[in-house]
Amino acid sequence: MLMIIPFITVAQEQKKKKERKGEFYFSWGYNKEWYTNSNVRVNQPGLNNNYTLSNVQSHDHPGWDEGSLLKIPLSIPQYNYRVGYFFDKEKGLAFEINFDHTKHILTDGQQMKLTGTLNGRSVDTSINFSKANGFYYYLNNGANFLLFNIVKRWRWLQTNNKNFVVDALAKGGVGPLIPHVENSLFGQLNDKGFQLGGWNIGVEGAVRATFYKHLYLEFTNKIDYARYSGLKVYQGTATEAFGTYEMILNLGYTIQAGKRMH
Repeated sequence: MLMIIPFITVAQEQKKKKERKGEFYFSWGYNKEWYTNSNVRVNQPGLNNNYTLSNVQSHDHPGWDEGSLLKIPLSIPQYNYRVGYFFDKEKGLAFEINFDHTKHILTDGQQMKLTGTLNGRSVDTSINFSKANGFYYYLNNGANFLLFNIVKRWRWLQTNNKNFVVDALAKGGVGPLIPHVENSLFGQLNDKGFQLGGWNIGVEGAVRATFYKHLYLEFTNKIDYARYSGLKVYQGTATEAFGTYEMILNLGYTIQAGKRMH
């Protein structure tokens, strides 16, 4: 009996040495958004325009709900990816690059209040914001939230062989916005394209189910606040800020990495 106990202790120590300290993961998934109403401020110095479109309504464009995903390129629907590294598995701490390709479209046909200066004259009126009247405003190739997150993980449950594990995760971070801007105001089109356009801050709570130690599904609820600036419009720029509530489903893969624990 006395011989067995040291042998068990040595075996446990050897097993512990085989465990790696870090953990690398990456995932891909799709999302659905709801946006707060916002104000769009437009400044076109060459046209003597400096006005605000107030309390505007907007919506997303998921894409994955239109027919089969197998027939749509992966980058067309509202997608997201995560790349992260648990630098301290024992404390459940990770750093993550977190990108959401979200589409933000001002709802066609709504009445908007317009105040400020238009063609050098003071205005306080309402307009019918519709494509038929020469108005549209799309971040349709992406409102595009990029965040650099700190992640905290808590183990909820696991089987004895760890082939099924459920974790809770909390994430929070800040980062730049990379919108694709396309719009028409009073029938005047901008030069559409991608640009850096402000910053955002976000927090999210997730549940991750890992199967056979590598493959996982992660469902996330996220809140983001974004402030866009310098957005291209015809002969000028626009600013806008709004909040987003997001639901995300990701399929991911995780592998042990880093130095072995002693």
